[in-house]
Amino acid sequence: MMKLIGAIFIIVATTWTGFEASRHLSERPKQLRMLKSALQSLEAEIMYGHTPLHEASRRLSTQIPRPLSWFFESFAKKLTQTETTVKEAWEESLKEVWRLTALKQGEFEIMKQFGETLGRHDRYSQQKQIMLTLSHLEREEVDARERQAKYEKMVKSLGFLSGLLLIILLI
Repeated sequence: MMKLIGAIFIIVATTWTGFEASRHLSERPKQLRMLKSALQSLEAEIMYGHTPLHEASRRLSTQIPRPLSWFFESFAKKLTQTETTVKEAWEESLKEVWRLTALKQGEFEIMKQFGETLGRHDRYSQQKQIMLTLSHLEREEVDARERQAKYEKMVKSLGFLSGLLLIILLI
């Protein structure tokens, strides 16, 4: 009886682990789409609304879901409440929130490079920087969708099958 309960716990734990890894794979393309949408909204606010950066970021934080909304909220707070540059506020906000996302290091570097140019140029140069960042994020999204299609089902199955293997080895 004890072995059966232990076996059930092992199967449940490894299957859950597989499903969590699979969820991470499916969250990445969603978050990349949200990030691209947020940057497009930022572009519209800058180009057509002539909105200050902190106000545009605050508005974005109410429009997009978490965890990306936390990033823009943190960025807006840093711009208004601390004496810092746009680049430093952007990087600090990225570092605070990045571990809560499903995004990878490549996307981090793209966003970090974008933050270095943010607020340094006129509106039209800024628009070009946003477009460049969007094209880089598009490439990352294609990669994320390919990885999801390739590995999502395998990771779920691997979680369950590794539990079965572990049970067989322990018996």
